[in-house]
Amino acid sequence: MRAKKAKKVATGDGLRGPGDQIARNADPGSENVPGGRSRPAHARPRRHRKLKWTLGILGLVILLVAGSAAGYAWYLNHKIHRVPVKGLSAPPKKGLDVGTQNILMVGSTSRCALAVQSQAFGLCSEGVNGVNSDVVMILHLNPSAHSVSILSIPRDLFVPNAREEGANKIDAALYEGPSQLVDAIQEDFGIPIQHTVELNFDSFMNVVNTLGGIKMYFPEPVYDAYSGLNIQTTGCIALNGTQALQVVRARHLQYKGPGVTSDDPAYWPHETLSDLARIRRDHEFLRVLASAVTARGLGNPIADEQLISGVVGQLEVDSGFSATDMLNLVLAFHSVSVNKVPQLTLPVSVDGAGSYYYKGGSYGDVEFTAEPQDHQAIDGFLGLSGNDDTFSGGTLPPPSAVSVSVMNGSDAYNQASETADSLQALGFHIGAIGNSTPVGQQAETVVYYSSMDAAELAAAQVVANSLSGAVILSYNPSEVSPGSQVTVVTGTDFSVNAPAPSASGSPGSTAASTTTTTSPGSSVLAPPNPTVQALQPWDPRSCTPSGGEGT
Repeated sequence: MRAKKAKKVATGDGLRGPGDQIARNADPGSENVPGGRSRPAHARPRRHRKLKWTLGILGLVILLVAGSAAGYAWYLNHKIHRVPVKGLSAPPKKGLDVGTQNILMVGSTSRCALAVQSQAFGLCSEGVNGVNSDVVMILHLNPSAHSVSILSIPRDLFVPNAREEGANKIDAALYEGPSQLVDAIQEDFGIPIQHTVELNFDSFMNVVNTLGGIKMYFPEPVYDAYSGLNIQTTGCIALNGTQALQVVRARHLQYKGPGVTSDDPAYWPHETLSDLARIRRDHEFLRVLASAVTARGLGNPIADEQLISGVVGQLEVDSGFSATDMLNLVLAFHSVSVNKVPQLTLPVSVDGAGSYYYKGGSYGDVEFTAEPQDHQAIDGFLGLSGNDDTFSGGTLPPPSAVSVSVMNGSDAYNQASETADSLQALGFHIGAIGNSTPVGQQAETVVYYSSMDAAELAAAQVVANSLSGAVILSYNPSEVSPGSQVTVVTGTDFSVNAPAPSASGSPGSTAASTTTTTSPGSSVLAPPNPTVQALQPWDPRSCTPSGGEGT
């Protein structure tokens, strides 16, 4: 049974700047308390699918650097900071996907962990002590297929299991330790995690500075009062570690585009989609950083040792991630291409209603999941087909093998019964039908399951894959009705998918084919973002060797 604790409300925090709200609603103190629960390691081989090679993210850059200097194994093992992380899954040991791993990469906002405090970031001594994850990325490595992929999860995404005591933005999970963030991703998205790597502001800046800085092309002047970014000219500009951090943390960006005559950033337009826009720029920055590492020439012991020294002392990984593991990964991916990067962003829908209130607590700006786009993005990221179990790689069971209860969680008239009828038309066995206390004006539809056993999680995925809209999984035994494998608590913006046509071309059932829970135009959720986000005209990008604008 999942223990429930008193609710804490915590959201992301920004850098100091005009009007900045530092560590809003952050929990008191800065101690990370691992909140994970032990899970059986049962990841089984996933199906083979070829993906283009790519470098992906900063974490793989670090792995490449670490592995290129095999003679420094002892040095690495004694310098890298290791922490116990519960609930990690074992990599597959046989089949086409043998050795496949998902590495959770986290960018921590902890100011109290910094070696040197900076007023620009906000000072721990002044109460800026929230521990959140600015960046949540997952690196998928498949040695058998020689494939790499990356998936970014927006930090403002509201998920049921962010905290051990319940729902929050996913960036708030890190406050309870990396185990809790691992749990949230495995339980709410069905993505098995084998290792974790965490970096803070210091480690990020040290990587860039050890490389001698990097260069990015700025097609338009840009400014961010919160991150400190202030580029008043265009062209290929050299950035040190501090300036690079300002680029990747910018999510309140203003830009001087065509037709803007004022040199005062106060009169420049603001971009929208701050959280998603930052991911877009972070992906481009990682391509630039990876190219800089490649240009540095891995394999030079002196140069490699300098780069390693600038990183490992502040790198935090799970206790099972050894230098030998890193080296083996590098040996499997030593020929990756840094210029063809299929970096994905989980599609989400931005809540346009303003500050989100959930069970009486205010969580600021949030985003919700988006089905079937999320399902498709995760399958593509893991190299699976649409009917595969993301956790084990096996085939999902048919609806006829799954029992479902339905609770009305939005207070909409007859919603539970209509939803149950539509699920029954898809072949599911229906159990209890009833009501659940609404959590807020807007709410995700949550598919609850009672065990992290592969069969129970697969049953929940079958149900979630039969729904569209703001729908998400959640491990929580206390929410599952007796006699059912899965309980659906309905939200405010979802529908049940229509049954597949029969051989004659007509629906396979006379029951209602779909249940739409919002009337046309009533939803305040924006359309979901694309899985691959294109750079905007003002976004910084790579430079050509001659200093021009890269592609």
